[in-house]
Amino acid sequence: MIKRDAPVLIAGGGIGGLVTALTLQQIGVPCLVLESAPQLKPLGVGINLQPNAVRELLCLGLSMEELDQVGVQTQEWALVGLNGKDIYAEPRGLQAGYKWPQYSVHRGRLQMLLLRAVRERLGSEAIELGCTVTGYRNHAGGRGVTAQVRTGGGIETEVSGALLIGADGLHSAVRAQMHPHQPPIHWGGQIMWRGVTQGTPIRSGASFIGLGTHNHRFVFYPISAPDGETGLATINWIAEIAVDTSEDRASGDWNKKVSVEDFIHHFHDWRYQWLDVPAMLRGAETIYEYPMVDRDPVPTWVDGKVALLGDAAHVMYPVGSNGASQAIVDARVLGAAFVKRGVNCRALKAYDDALCRDVSAVVLRNREAGPFGILNILDERCGGNFDDIEHVIPREEIDEYMAAYKRFAGFAMDSLNRSLPIIEPDARVAPRQSTLKQL
Repeated sequence: MIKRDAPVLIAGGGIGGLVTALTLQQIGVPCLVLESAPQLKPLGVGINLQPNAVRELLCLGLSMEELDQVGVQTQEWALVGLNGKDIYAEPRGLQAGYKWPQYSVHRGRLQMLLLRAVRERLGSEAIELGCTVTGYRNHAGGRGVTAQVRTGGGIETEVSGALLIGADGLHSAVRAQMHPHQPPIHWGGQIMWRGVTQGTPIRSGASFIGLGTHNHRFVFYPISAPDGETGLATINWIAEIAVDTSEDRASGDWNKKVSVEDFIHHFHDWRYQWLDVPAMLRGAETIYEYPMVDRDPVPTWVDGKVALLGDAAHVMYPVGSNGASQAIVDARVLGAAFVKRGVNCRALKAYDDALCRDVSAVVLRNREAGPFGILNILDERCGGNFDDIEHVIPREEIDEYMAAYKRFAGFAMDSLNRSLPIIEPDARVAPRQSTLKQL
């Protein structure tokens, strides 16, 4: 049974929800996380955290040593053609000149790190497991919001708060109520198979590498340091093809386990001196099949005393390595709005105004392949076959393409390095502004 009400209710204990809880604790606002899973486990595969998100985690008091334990500092981002020749490569994170690293991490291990921090700082009672937010009711005036909750035992109950933050992911019930006429999940025809395999890191030893073409590619990068004895690291990989969109795969099922035999034929001859793709595929203990899906942007993330955050607000194709990063930034921008305006609807509107339009544009940009759009250009100009990439796409053109995406997605190096923290280190919400009365 849920033990208490709280000024801010958070639906969802994923990365976005947990960073929101840590941010609220940092600025002096009590909160309660309502998570549908009966137990949080280190599930998932690899993700990337861009320097803008890493900065915010460090501002929350996490250390680089802790992040090093759940991932590796990315040093390079590279695209390689089917002929094994480089299309493009650039340094990343500290190697590129950012003040903060980029990290390739195991999503579940990062979530566990955040969960431990929440329990240490807010107490174990700050998270209620087995509690699914199924809807909400806005109340007039200063009476806050009521979250409708179904517990693991099937009991329907209600929890009251000043505000509700819907960080409940792709299948968000909060978003479904806020936008009841939203289109169904969007699937553009790409299928991904994902897994992790023990292998030897190549190139820089911490390189993110995309191999192949726009419609047929293999992406891989290490998410752990090499073992001191074997030299093997945990390599996260994504095998991807495009298929006929008439086949219905838009369910957004992230937990479908498949056999390697279901898809390895698409990559049977992808062998190079520096990489054996079939061997890497066969080396995974568990493989998941994912449809590459997103949702059409909505005009607002706010309804009265309720706001969306993370994938509930802007689930996007994982081509720009910025989905989890944006969820972290969302939480920090929301916290900054609370510091400036109090825990109220005005803060939610400021948060919405700051992010909804621009991040919605990133969703659509990623639908067009994001930084992997370089492969589209290559296909159009030479069908993916080239001897010297400079004769097909000049380096200056690719550099500008990549720089434009970084500006668009909010992690352009020069502007990020010059920018102030989203929340100043000692910033707090005034006590009189952190209660239910200030709505």
